[in-house]
Amino acid sequence: MLPAGQPKFRRRKADRPEEIVRAALTVFASKGFAAARLEEIAAEAGVSKGALYLYFATKEDMFRAVVAQGLAPNLAFIQAAAASAPAFADLARTLAALLPQVAERAPIAAIAKMVIGEARNFPELARVWHDQLVGPVIATFAHAIAAAQARGEVRPGDPRAYAVSLASGLLLGLVFNETFAPVGAAPFDIPALARQHVETVLAGMLTNPGARP
Repeated sequence: MLPAGQPKFRRRKADRPEEIVRAALTVFASKGFAAARLEEIAAEAGVSKGALYLYFATKEDMFRAVVAQGLAPNLAFIQAAAASAPAFADLARTLAALLPQVAERAPIAAIAKMVIGEARNFPELARVWHDQLVGPVIATFAHAIAAAQARGEVRPGDPRAYAVSLASGLLLGLVFNETFAPVGAAPFDIPALARQHVETVLAGMLTNPGARP
């Protein structure tokens, strides 16, 4: 039996880093990196400010954990889809349907906007964002495109440039909604934008663009 005054439930210490990462993701997404205060992250996580330093030495360390634990795991399904798609057009259309769902579940747009806006003052943010998320996504797409070129499905061209062309419409739409919709601009329907954009880009990439569902 617990002594009087003791809480009936205590969080395990092993859970706290994950809770802090989730809290940092929330605060970074709403406030940006420079404006995010450790006190806010601690309050969001339900711990003391001092407890943060038991797990993370700096705010930059928290951001690394946010990307590694909160966002980068979404790469797994992209890589799995790339490995299993029978044709490149199928892969592109599948990702055009799934990526907006990922962006809805995680504040990818808000963090991307933060990195773009604060990269000059905090270059480590851009380095982490690229090395753990953007770079691997582009590499996965480029590898799939190169394989499709070898099969004769995709026209000659730089696979990495094709990969950026495919991803740019979704990213721009997400950043547009995050930046301009709050001040009155009409937001884009992100799933519809992704579907339209992928068909437009595929029309220029595929050797047989008429082979569509």
